[in-house]
Amino acid sequence: MLKSVVGHSDDPESQSAIAEVIEQCINQLAGAIPQAGMLFAAIDFDHALILKHINQVFPGIDLIGCTTDGEISSTLGFQQDSLTLILFCSDTVKIAAGVGYGVRQHPTAAAKQAVRQATEKSGVGAKLCVSVPASYLEDGSTTSGEEILRGLKMALGDEVPIVGGTAGDQFRFQKTYQFFQSQVLTDALPILIFCGDIHFSYGIACGWKPIGRKSIVTKSAGTVLYEVDGEPALEFYKRYLGDRRPTAEHPLAVYEGDSNRYYMRVPNTYDLASGSINFLGDIPEQAIIQVTDISRDEVIAAAKTSFQTALEHYPGTVPEVILLFSCCCRRWLLGTRAKEEYQLVKQALPEDIPICGFYTYGEFAPLEPQGSTYYHQETFVTLLLGTR
Repeated sequence: MLKSVVGHSDDPESQSAIAEVIEQCINQLAGAIPQAGMLFAAIDFDHALILKHINQVFPGIDLIGCTTDGEISSTLGFQQDSLTLILFCSDTVKIAAGVGYGVRQHPTAAAKQAVRQATEKSGVGAKLCVSVPASYLEDGSTTSGEEILRGLKMALGDEVPIVGGTAGDQFRFQKTYQFFQSQVLTDALPILIFCGDIHFSYGIACGWKPIGRKSIVTKSAGTVLYEVDGEPALEFYKRYLGDRRPTAEHPLAVYEGDSNRYYMRVPNTYDLASGSINFLGDIPEQAIIQVTDISRDEVIAAAKTSFQTALEHYPGTVPEVILLFSCCCRRWLLGTRAKEEYQLVKQALPEDIPICGFYTYGEFAPLEPQGSTYYHQETFVTLLLGTR
């Protein structure tokens, strides 16, 4: 059995919001004791106060979470400036939290620290890892989603799927917070590992359509794309966009080897002198890429595709928990239509199932069932959990 309950409040006052959320959770728990939970909160709350109240009511709970660019739950649907909490109870599934510190400078060491802490508590190896690490830090610097993922894979092993997203701050891109038990952190890597009798599946979709011919990255360094097919990156984009500059509306599809599966990379800034483009994620040299075009209807429909893919591959009968991770760029580009992502998932549910999630600054998930985990952008990720 995996029981989960969700509380969600759009009250802007921290004390009132967490009181409402806790009351909702207690009523649904009906006496059950949660062993773990996840908290997703808007940036302007008093997070220390909120964590203090949660830990007073549920002492010793393995809690992680982060600030967001929007919150999602089966209680209030899609919201901004809100607070949502999901709690997990099970007599057959072990759920344990860990945290690593200093993730920007030492992502591998932080990942090992988090995994070691969680596995020492669980006593068994992880079957699944959910992570919500830092993105923007106090000094304006950023973490690397790829380096975080690389560290987690080294610590967990390649066979353990990693799902989640990086923390947000409501499109300010200044400073994000992460939560671990009663701690409010700014440069941390919190994780939850799921062990024991746990069923899970995941699905991803983006909705952007690749256009033009496939090309090869002939020069890049980290997040900077210099040349494609031997010409400057800006000239490559100009071939498809004309005089329009690269923006989040036209991310790159980066293919996994020779397959037709790809992950997304969002243009950030560009340099006219060199013709280079800086992206919000690494662009591997020799990777096969395509420019993509946006249809907002298809971007919204991708939420349903993501959920249906996860449901088709769920190894049990009916999932008991749904976690959603969607990109902040999707929310920004969809505007008032962002709520339709959650609505499509809700309408596709086979029965009433607790849902919780948030809008991220980058997503983690495998590209396919049983595949390796990748760092994504502009992608909608669905994670289904259960024991039946």
